[in-house]
Amino acid sequence: MIQTVESLAALVKGTVRGDCLCAIDDAAAIEAASSSAVTFVLNEMQLRRLKECRAAAIVVDGKIADTVSQASNAALIVVDDAQAAFQAVLPLFRKVRDRPARGISSHAQISGSAKVGTDCYVAPGVVIDEDVVIGSNCDLHAGVVIGAGCRIGDNTILHPNVVLYHDVELGSNVIVHAGAVIGADGFGYRFAGGKFVKIPQLGNVQIHDHVEIGACSTIDRGAIGPTVVGEGTKIDNLVMIAHNCEIGSHNVFASQVGIAGSSSTGDYVRLGGQAGLRDHIHLNTGCSVGAKGGVTKDIPAGETWIGIPAMPESEQKRQFVAIKRLPEIRDQVHSLEMQVAAMTAELEQLRALLDQSGNSVLRRAAG
Repeated sequence: MIQTVESLAALVKGTVRGDCLCAIDDAAAIEAASSSAVTFVLNEMQLRRLKECRAAAIVVDGKIADTVSQASNAALIVVDDAQAAFQAVLPLFRKVRDRPARGISSHAQISGSAKVGTDCYVAPGVVIDEDVVIGSNCDLHAGVVIGAGCRIGDNTILHPNVVLYHDVELGSNVIVHAGAVIGADGFGYRFAGGKFVKIPQLGNVQIHDHVEIGACSTIDRGAIGPTVVGEGTKIDNLVMIAHNCEIGSHNVFASQVGIAGSSSTGDYVRLGGQAGLRDHIHLNTGCSVGAKGGVTKDIPAGETWIGIPAMPESEQKRQFVAIKRLPEIRDQVHSLEMQVAAMTAELEQLRALLDQSGNSVLRRAAG
């Protein structure tokens, strides 16, 4: 569907600088935008990417509109929030699939003691065990398995092949992507009689409202009490959260994060890709861990830690700079060692000469 810069600006309540009647038939990222596409710029760091940009129009925050106009000849749509405005524009140029039609497939297996709310979609191949309670307006896609005693709130979506073990609790407006497993046994054993003996995992998992869990992620049930994920937390694909962890509200975990048992986080904690946390530590509110960070102890509120083992960013960077200089320092030390060796040899020669001179004086005095 072809739009104009003017019509897009009206949609997002923006103002136009430049050709308001320019035709737009696509929306794309800066590097991929064609000469009839609209793109967006969030900050001055992206300005260098405009050098090769062919876009006809750019959605931009008012704070940097003047700077962007100097870097590009494209028409500008000036708004308060460029990212939100571009997200509003994008569906005009992309096919958005509707949710499935409401109804329960005759090929789903549903226990007679389970309760499914109104206006739900239950696909073929879904299995719902005994004493399950599901709220209204939920989507359960093909292959979903819901164990006995689970509780699911309203407006929750479980994508294909999601597995909820028994007694898992999901809040409302939760999204769980394909292949995720919630409520599997925690990795708990004790060593006795020369072998590992399984410790019963008798807790459950509690996922609060507005949480999103990525594909193939796993969240283990607690050994005694629950494993908890707080409201609004977003979990990427391939994330592992072990038993008895307590995750705060509005955390963000990137792909392949691993959190060992009984660890906890405050609110608004951010973990970069492949970050790992040891067991029984706490990350306080608002702290961040960089990609591949290996966390071995508690992190204070608001701090950013990086590296293996993770430590405060400024400290880790100083160490990194020092490590980069090691070859230079090694050469300097080697040079100093050679100088010291030469000076030591000279000193020994001087001592020998002094000894000879002293002996000569003594002989003359004795004679």
